[in-house]
Amino acid sequence: MAHEVLAMGRISVDIYPDNIGVPLEDVTSFGKYLGGSPSNVAVAAARHGRRSGMITRTGEDPFGEYLHRELRKFGVDDGFVTGVPGLQTPATFCAIMPPDSFPLYFYGRFPTAPDLQIEAESLDLDAIRDAGIFWSTVTGLCQEPSRSAHLAAHRARPREELPPGRYTVLDLDYRPMFWDSEAEAAEQVARILPYVNVAIGNEAECAVAVGAGTPDEQADRLLAAGVSIAVVKLGAEGVLARTGTERVVSAPFRVETVNGLGAGDAFGGAFCHGLLSGWPLAAVLDYANAAGAIVASRLSCADAMPTPTEVYALLAGQDRTAPEPLEPLESESAP
Repeated sequence: MAHEVLAMGRISVDIYPDNIGVPLEDVTSFGKYLGGSPSNVAVAAARHGRRSGMITRTGEDPFGEYLHRELRKFGVDDGFVTGVPGLQTPATFCAIMPPDSFPLYFYGRFPTAPDLQIEAESLDLDAIRDAGIFWSTVTGLCQEPSRSAHLAAHRARPREELPPGRYTVLDLDYRPMFWDSEAEAAEQVARILPYVNVAIGNEAECAVAVGAGTPDEQADRLLAAGVSIAVVKLGAEGVLARTGTERVVSAPFRVETVNGLGAGDAFGGAFCHGLLSGWPLAAVLDYANAAGAIVASRLSCADAMPTPTEVYALLAGQDRTAPEPLEPLESESAP
């Protein structure tokens, strides 16, 4: 059976402090979680009842085994997750300093990481073509052979050949430590955009992809590049989505921020669910925005992804609504 959401790219072990508001050098205990933006999106989509899978690579080590186990625990197909001999599974540390300071420290990613060793010839292009949504990130373009593998994956599903209700999403997730320059990243984004019909990023990430400007100007440029839906995250101002005929803004949800790092990934998984459900764009945006807010109010990322019941509760509590699913979803409770 085809995946409803198939994500490709970064995976890691997140090592997050149990001590909130404490500098990393003073933290005394940590928790271990599945991490990596596209991996978190796959988990989030599964939490909303979607058949999701992950294309990535790990080290052949205990942390790699842990990530396989966690993906399966969350209902994500790990059949396209393979090991790389001689490389270690990356770990990512962060400090939790609410409300807006969550510095990340990447270990085991330099000079390369296993998930950057995905090779074009190893891809199951039929699975990529058949997926309801194929999700990738700009980080996957930062280095070979991952760069060529991502391009091959996107070429396998030209956007003009996608039937209605199917999407190719590029998360503009730009992380400068993985690139030699913004110009290099912009060049690689320009190679991928012709295959994409949905692009999602914050204002800084959109600036790398299509240049600085107002959110509406950036959305206009993404649409001019052929994207059907352009989503620009506005931080404290909410989220903007544009199509050729529609402009929608979802106002922020009122929550107490604990850790903002997983909010974008929760947004992504819930956004996929809304798109696949065929909801109006405004409903998709509100539902995804609410899911992101819930995760921002929690400590971890993958483990913190909300269920539909939790998202509907937040929507109702702040006088917003989204269409109810047509049938009971498979993942109404957290593992």
